[in-house]
Amino acid sequence: MSWLAGLFAVTALLYASVGFGGGSTYNALLVLAGTDYRVLPSVALICNIIVVAGGSWRFAREGQVPWRRIWPILLVSAPLAWLGGRIAISRDAFVIVLGLALLLAAVAMLMQSRGNQSQVVGTRRYHAAVAPATGAGVGLVSGLVGIGGGIFLAPILHLMRWNGPRRIAATASVFILVNSIAGLAGQAAKTSNDLWPQIWAYWPMMLAVFVGGQVGSLLGARILSQRVIRAATAILILYVALHLLWQAAIG
Repeated sequence: MSWLAGLFAVTALLYASVGFGGGSTYNALLVLAGTDYRVLPSVALICNIIVVAGGSWRFAREGQVPWRRIWPILLVSAPLAWLGGRIAISRDAFVIVLGLALLLAAVAMLMQSRGNQSQVVGTRRYHAAVAPATGAGVGLVSGLVGIGGGIFLAPILHLMRWNGPRRIAATASVFILVNSIAGLAGQAAKTSNDLWPQIWAYWPMMLAVFVGGQVGSLLGARILSQRVIRAATAILILYVALHLLWQAAIG
């Protein structure tokens, strides 16, 4: 399990450096490690919460969270994340949905890493319902497979020029935190008591993401290029996504 904890720490480092939690890749690593798929979303969501809680607090303390604009997104995404967590699916369906989610996330991150994030806010018009509708769809998938969804939401908000880069990062962090909590609540409602000891047996991974997340936040804020980190993270996600989909295809 030590090698898995190491991979979790590296994942948390990469994701935290760009303001995300890493839930999608935690899930994929657990699938590839042969973990009981019934506990995967809960473990990944707990790790997500650990990684993004500190970042969300820092963004809020700095006044970077655009609360008036983010509430409509959270109000529709959180209930659907909870609902997604309540839905029971087979292992094969879980792996396929997770693989496709990772594939889309990789494409979205590559688009974001190539885009110009210094664009001014409001240079494109968009319907006021677009961001909440996007949050609703992402929230449902988030709860279903145990991810926070920020890797989908942030690139879309950048393309919409919804706000400045720093405030979009803050929005994604809070979005991940809220949806991870809602998704975990949904997962807990359908998880039998005998599975919780299996979930908490992954405490080394939870400790690993705490350490990796702290290091990643420091590197992302002070040392490494955001564009380079995003591209490297997207390539990692793409590799894992293709591996999962290939595994699902060969049965």
